[in-house]
Formats: sequence, C-alpha cells, structure tokens
Amino acid sequence: MADDLTSKGLKNETEGLAKQAEGKARNAVGGITGDSSEQLKGKAKDLEGEAQRKIGEKEVDLDN
Repeated sequence: MADDLTSKGLKNETEGLAKQAEGKARNAVGGITGDSSEQLKGKAKDLEGEAQRKIGEKEVDLDN
C-alpha cells in the first residue's frame, strides 16, 4: 500500500513538472507573439502543474 502512494506521488510530481514546463513555454511564446490569450493559458497550465507537483510531493512525504 505504501509503495502505491509513493509511485502515485512520483507520477504526480513528474506530470506536474511536465505541465509546468508546457505552461512556461506557452507563456513565453505568447509573450513573443503578443498573444495575451496564449500567455494566460500558459500561466494556467503552469499553476495546474505546480499544484499537481506539490500534491505528489506530499504523497511521497506521507509514505516516508
């Protein structure tokens, strides 16, 4: 059971980091092209990824 929580936590951390990277990239592209809509979408994806990553960190901490 504990291993399940760790693997789920690590998965959430990894997916969260990927979403953060995608969000930062979209935000940057939006800034370069002047597309404020794309910037907002990027910021939202970054925040979504940060939340998921932090949830994963807590899941791993709970397992230890």
